[in-house]
Amino acid sequence: MLSRVANSIYWMNRYIERAENYARLIEVDYNLAMDLPPGLVEQQWRPLILTTGDEALFQEHYGEFTKKNVIRFLAFDSSNPNSICSCLFSARENARTVREIIPSEMWMQINEMYLSMRAMVKDDDLSQKFLIQFLRDIKSGGHLYSGIMDGTFSRSEGWHFGNIGRFLERADKTNRIIDMKYYYLLPNPDYVGTPLDLMQWSALLKSASAFEMYRKTFGKLDVANIVKFLVFDREFPRAMRYCLIQAEGSLHSIVGTEKFTFETKAEKEMGKLRSELDYTDVNDIFNFGLHEYLDQFQLKLNHLGGAIADTFFAAAPVEKLV
Repeated sequence: MLSRVANSIYWMNRYIERAENYARLIEVDYNLAMDLPPGLVEQQWRPLILTTGDEALFQEHYGEFTKKNVIRFLAFDSSNPNSICSCLFSARENARTVREIIPSEMWMQINEMYLSMRAMVKDDDLSQKFLIQFLRDIKSGGHLYSGIMDGTFSRSEGWHFGNIGRFLERADKTNRIIDMKYYYLLPNPDYVGTPLDLMQWSALLKSASAFEMYRKTFGKLDVANIVKFLVFDREFPRAMRYCLIQAEGSLHSIVGTEKFTFETKAEKEMGKLRSELDYTDVNDIFNFGLHEYLDQFQLKLNHLGGAIADTFFAAAPVEKLV
C-alpha cells in the first residue's frame, strides 16, 4: 500500500473519531452546566479548551471562556483545525483522495455527515434545540461510520491503518476526558468528595459512554474505580488500555510480526506504552499524581503518533547521485 493512501486512511479515521469525541464533550458539559450552582456555570466551559490544548488559539480569537464562545470555537469555527466542522472537512478531503480504495459506503457516510453538517450550521443559531440535535447527529454519524467500516472494509492493510487511527485518537480523548476533571477542581479543591464532585465524575463517565458499563462493573461511584475503569479496563471499548491493545494488534498485522515482538520504531513505542499500562495500577497513578500521569501519557501518545508517521508515512530521503 502506498504511504500516501495509508496516511489518508489513518487520518480519515482520526478526524471522524475526534469530531465524535468533541461532540461528546460539548454535550455532557452543556447538560452538566444546567445543574451547577450559578457561580460555577462560567467556570464549567474553560476546562474544555484547556484539555483540547487549543487555549492559545482560543484566546487569540475569543478571549473570554463563555458558553457561546467555547461552543462556537469547538464545534463550528473553521479557523480551529480541531473543531467538529474542520474535522469533518479534513476527513472528507482524506476520503476523497482514496475513494478507489475504500468501500463506497464509507465515502458516502463521510460525505453525508459533512453535507448534513454544512446544511445545519447557521452562524447565529446556538439554541438549545439546534445544538442538541447537531451533537446527536455527529455522534450517530460517527457510530454509523464505524459500523460501516467494520462491516464493509476487508481486513487488509487499509483497514488496519484506519483501526490504528481510530483507537489512538480514542485513547487520546479518553485521557483528556479524565484530565478534564483536574481542571474542574483546580479553582475549587474544597469540592473534592462532595456531591458536586461525584456529579462531575458521573458526567465524565457519560461523555465516554461509560456510565452504564461502569455501574455494571463497580456499582457505586468511586473516584479510584472510575480512573481504573477508564484507564485499565481490557474489555470496555473506550478504555485507554483496550484502545492500545486493539491498535497494537493492527500494527503487528501490518508489519507481520508476532505479539510482544517488534521490528519497527512504531511497534517498539506501541509496546512500551501498552506494557506500561499492563504493569501500572491505580495506586501508582494517584501516588504519582493523576494530572501528572495523564500529562506524561499524553506526551508518550504523541510520541507514538510521531513514530507511526516516521515508520509508514514519512517520505524516504532521496539519495544524492554521485
